[in-house]
Amino acid sequence: MLRRTFLGVSLLFCMAAFCGSLQAQTEKTMTIRVLDGKTGNPVLPTGFLVRVDHDPAVHANWVVVSDDGTARLTVPKGVSLLSIQGTYDDSTQIFFNCDSKTGKATPVDRWYAISEILTTGVVTPNGCGKQAAAKLKPVAKPGEFVIVVRRKTTVEQWRE
Repeated sequence: MLRRTFLGVSLLFCMAAFCGSLQAQTEKTMTIRVLDGKTGNPVLPTGFLVRVDHDPAVHANWVVVSDDGTARLTVPKGVSLLSIQGTYDDSTQIFFNCDSKTGKATPVDRWYAISEILTTGVVTPNGCGKQAAAKLKPVAKPGEFVIVVRRKTTVEQWRE
């Protein structure tokens, strides 16, 4: 009887360990760095708004922000595209992503392939000024997503 109980508990433990390893294989993890579009200095957002596969739902809980200004994003297996925005002032304001057209009243989200981020790394375009784009040439490692942003102007905040 004791032997059967031990065998049953051992079997359950092995199944739990196997299922845990399968779960780890189905998630994709990447690093996020946020840079100021004019200076190229690292920016520390207070939060992130993550959208996937053109779905309007926000998945802020997928991001863990580190003290050094980087963040770790974990997305489920079935996701292929993502769009990210950083927030500041205790998450009440959203950074303007420099990959959007600056003349638009409402910025348009750009979507990035997760497969490209994981294999080569991605740096978002810097449309926050010609001089800034010429000076700022960040490089992303495989598994790294570098977002170039700026704070909204007073006029942009007032329009909201």
